[in-house]
This record gives sequence, structure tokens and C-alpha cells, in this order.
Amino acid sequence: MEYNDAVKNRLKRVEGQIRGILNMIEKGEDCRSIVTQLSAVRTAVDRTIGVVIGENLAHCIREQVEAGQDPDEVIQEAVELIVKSR
Repeated sequence: MEYNDAVKNRLKRVEGQIRGILNMIEKGEDCRSIVTQLSAVRTAVDRTIGVVIGENLAHCIREQVEAGQDPDEVIQEAVELIVKSR
């Protein structure tokens, strides 16, 4: 599966946010600021999951069906993946 640069860039931004949060913790910054930044990271990760699902799920399902897997099982697995991401 190929992932485009937009997905990679989103994850690099999240990585930078995490490093920033670690820096904030090391400096002993206020917990409200840290929680705010953690919430921003969670939102960024959730949006990245949405992009990956939106761009790749149909392709993945198609590949599995072409490989001979039962379409009902593939669809159920896809639904479980989406639910698990929430």
C-alpha cells in the first residue's frame, strides 16, 4: 500500500507536537497547557486515521476480495477497523 506525502506530513507534524509536549513536561509547564496539546495530538491522529481510511480502505477491500476472501468477512473487518479507530 502506498501512502501519499500528505499522510506522511501529517504524521511528521504529530511527531513534532509530541516532542514539543515532552519538552513542556521537562520544563514543568502547566498541566492545562499540556492537556491542551495532548488533545490537539489526539485530534491530529484521528484526522490522519480518517484520511488513511478514506483514501485506502476501498483499495484494501478490493485487494482482499480479489484474493478470494469472503466479501462479508472483508466488510465486517473494515467496519471493525473503523469502529476501533474511534
